[in-house]
Amino acid sequence: MKRPTALGALALSLVALAPMILAPALASADGVEAHRPLASSPGAGDGLDRFRNQPVNWTVCQDTALAASGTRCARITVPLDYGKPRGRTIEVALSRIASTDPAKRRGILQTNPGGPGVRGLGMPGELRKVMSPGAAAAYDIIGMDTRGLGESTPLDCGLTRGTWLHSPGADRAGFDTSVRLSREDARRCWATHPDVLPHLSTRNIARDLDLVRSVLGERRTSLLGQSYGTVLASTYAQMFPHRVDRLVLDSAPDPAEYPFRMVRRAGPANENALDDFARWAAPRHPEYGLGATPEAVRTGVEAMIGRAAQEPIRLDRYRITDHELPLLLLISIGDDTANPEFAGMLRVLLDAADGKPVTVPPGLRASLTLILESAGTGRAADYAAQLGIYCADSAMPHDPEYYWRAVERSRESQPVFGPVSHAPLPCAFWKEKPREPLTVIDNEVPALQVQATGDTRTTYESGLGMHRAMRGSKLVTVPARTHTVYAHYPNDCVTRAVNTYLRHGTLPAQDTLCANEHNSRTPSGPSGPERPGPRGGLAWADQLPHS
Repeated sequence: MKRPTALGALALSLVALAPMILAPALASADGVEAHRPLASSPGAGDGLDRFRNQPVNWTVCQDTALAASGTRCARITVPLDYGKPRGRTIEVALSRIASTDPAKRRGILQTNPGGPGVRGLGMPGELRKVMSPGAAAAYDIIGMDTRGLGESTPLDCGLTRGTWLHSPGADRAGFDTSVRLSREDARRCWATHPDVLPHLSTRNIARDLDLVRSVLGERRTSLLGQSYGTVLASTYAQMFPHRVDRLVLDSAPDPAEYPFRMVRRAGPANENALDDFARWAAPRHPEYGLGATPEAVRTGVEAMIGRAAQEPIRLDRYRITDHELPLLLLISIGDDTANPEFAGMLRVLLDAADGKPVTVPPGLRASLTLILESAGTGRAADYAAQLGIYCADSAMPHDPEYYWRAVERSRESQPVFGPVSHAPLPCAFWKEKPREPLTVIDNEVPALQVQATGDTRTTYESGLGMHRAMRGSKLVTVPARTHTVYAHYPNDCVTRAVNTYLRHGTLPAQDTLCANEHNSRTPSGPSGPERPGPRGGLAWADQLPHS
């Protein structure tokens, strides 16, 4: 592990000592709160002053759950194309949970839950639940539906599914179906939003974050990103290093691998997770009946997929084939605390395959509904925004045969998940290349990074790439199979490290290994047992439900 450079330590001390300019919220007679923007802001002459000087009116959120949590909502106007600030504009939806003690308020904490394509207005409420009183007092927590997503100016392509994830199955015909579906998704989006799609890049979202900072009257901003949100936050830090106060990166991929190589690495990572689960399930064979040895558990899963290819598994109105079953397993295996639920799901599927009467658990029903019935729903619209970001960020190989060869190569070492992670994304058939290259991350901005050794979506090895790129970062490691640790996988060591950093600006003196507080047996990590081949991340499944 690396030691902090002198420049990195100096930068940390300057951040800790930097004075914060607080922009008080102004209460109007009707109860609507407004932020007064800064009187002036560096960057004058870039054509953005009309955006920086707009008021922000915080009102009761339309979503009843958000409103009940004390979250307030607003919209601001941003340029669609920052290169043409006098051109077309769009709206970006924001949320805020205010500091619990204005006298102790330090500034704002901007957040992103991941995806890309995960709606962010609810994230302030999630974070408030795990923040210490001191951290909660220090920040107004700001959420955002990024451009094209959710309550922001929408990007609805009229897609007929909610994810590009589709297992090609065992033969060429299934692969050709994957190609056709991805090609059709790309065609629909370009037919409906050709003027918007080129401007949904991570760099433009980072510019939106900086405009939010300015509009809210802040000289600096703190950021907390999960999964894809760490790519966004590190991009912001690279583009606007002098604007960063405190930076938390939770479950990061290697920014040099985002997005294409990150997606391709998901197959081995999830194979490792299945092996880890099999080692947990084998001693519990009397309870779940999945196999008395880890090898028997895995063999049973692979055999079930083979059977689904011959005869679909019927659960109520759903028909599950070898095209849906690997995806169902993939979105359900990512958290070791959910091993009992995953085992129960497998038992239901096996019994249904045998024609036995079963009761479908609510989590399994929700996952099946998402996979099989997303047409015309908000999930399908969110998927379009996800594609918009990925494809505006990176070009991908166009030749379907490239993907067919990759699928075929993956089958031996990645029999369950390899075909899913190597099938083509719709970006392969995107009409236009990215307008800008991705930002290369290479800086000494201080940051706290949290990573789990068994993460199936942004793997530990991938996270080490972010740690190297963010040279001022300190890494907190959790030996667990999980994703997005701070808000979703309670661990006192992680919670204490993040809250201490947010409250006091104090990074650990060195990279830290936390204990796994949920399991006595450490899941397979970077040095533990694993299947052949590289391991990798799956940030693009962040919006899919956990069982």
